[in-house]
Amino acid sequence: MAEIPFNFEKRRSGAIIREDATGALTLICKGAFEEVLTLCPLIRFNGQLVELKATHNDLVIQRAAELNNDGYRVLAVATKVINASHLNNEESFEDIESRMVLEGLLAFLDPPKDDAALSIARLRELGVEIKVLTGDNLGIALKVCRSMNMTGNVEEGIRTITGSELAELDGPEFHEAVQLCTIFAKLAPSQKGDVIMSLKASGHAVGMLGDGINDCVALRFADVGISVDTGTNVAKDCADVILTEKALSIMVDCVTIGRLTHGNTIKYIKMVASSNFGNVFSVLIASAWLPFQPMTALQILVQNLLYDISQIAIPWDRMDKEFVQRPQRWRNRDLLRFIVILGPTSSTIDMCTFCLNRFYYGIRSNNDPALVARFHTHWFLEGLLTQTVIVHLLRTAKIPVIQRRAAPVLVVSTLLVMAVGLSLPYIPPIARALGLVKPANSFLGFLVAEISLYCIEVQVVKIMYIKLFGTWL
Repeated sequence: MAEIPFNFEKRRSGAIIREDATGALTLICKGAFEEVLTLCPLIRFNGQLVELKATHNDLVIQRAAELNNDGYRVLAVATKVINASHLNNEESFEDIESRMVLEGLLAFLDPPKDDAALSIARLRELGVEIKVLTGDNLGIALKVCRSMNMTGNVEEGIRTITGSELAELDGPEFHEAVQLCTIFAKLAPSQKGDVIMSLKASGHAVGMLGDGINDCVALRFADVGISVDTGTNVAKDCADVILTEKALSIMVDCVTIGRLTHGNTIKYIKMVASSNFGNVFSVLIASAWLPFQPMTALQILVQNLLYDISQIAIPWDRMDKEFVQRPQRWRNRDLLRFIVILGPTSSTIDMCTFCLNRFYYGIRSNNDPALVARFHTHWFLEGLLTQTVIVHLLRTAKIPVIQRRAAPVLVVSTLLVMAVGLSLPYIPPIARALGLVKPANSFLGFLVAEISLYCIEVQVVKIMYIKLFGTWL
């Protein structure tokens, strides 16, 4: 005949039904055990309607606690015979849920997935802190957390707090409790959002996994809101990511792949930015030193095009295990520092090429176009090969090839671009179009020596950089 919708504050809902035989109206109320029990002065005991005395109260509370400790969510069911006047005035619904008869308990079991414990352990290994935010009571939350090995050793215990206790805290005390506690039980939806905002204010990157209406506020406030395809529509609307499978192991894959993607992105940005900065630095020096252009605009364009092609394979590259095991953040200052230090480092080899061209090959003026073209060719080859090789030097904090190897696809793309770059001066139509000539035979030997020296130089700078700043990528 009428419905009393669920309320997160009251934590119960109700329905009014009419019996066909007698026409009597009955309110049936179900909700959180503690809240419904306080509204029931009567109990149906052994088929008889009796006053809910202390002995009955203790018996019911004990039974509910036993079910909670076994991981069951417990709801209480209560009834009340009402008159027709309540149906005509919905405002009276506010007072109708009182002096009810406790009929019994409903127990629901929602056990964790088989992979939950292993997934949580793996997330912790990856440096992800797990916190449980639930509207259920503390007994259920503890049981579930114990089944997933989240409570640690008995001696250590686990910090818990309930919504009512959290509501009494404010300011620094509230933030401290959020940081220290692992289990938050009997939270209202707004309190879940407050916990999320507190974690974000403390500098954490927060992901929230939830599938119910009461998770919507937290899903909206989190840096990444995650729901599942079987969740409520409103929860999916509030989420940033929707999982098509309800398995916690997917979160481990998400974190791992996310860090891999982040690492390769940082890798690419640092490589390109430092390399371009080094090229600009070299061009500035050459412009002040040489009486001619160190390289034509077309040659620079082709060189950068080939270099970028070699880096197309970076998204499929591996990352160091040490990098993936730790949470990573974007750091503007670190990027700037990396560019300023590694950029000029690459320019030292450019200076070696300039000196070779000037003092060994005698290219000092622009009077002889053929010599100027040779200068261009020498720097074109050296610049392209060193930029391509540096991909393998910068991609890892370890010693490349020996301690860490790039993905095969990156190795192939690197070798292919280097081969194409070396062949350009030897293909007459392309060489004429680009203004290149065949390099001096002796320069090829110098080029090998320069690349070897460059690899050693960058590795030494890398070791010093890591010792000074404690990070690489």
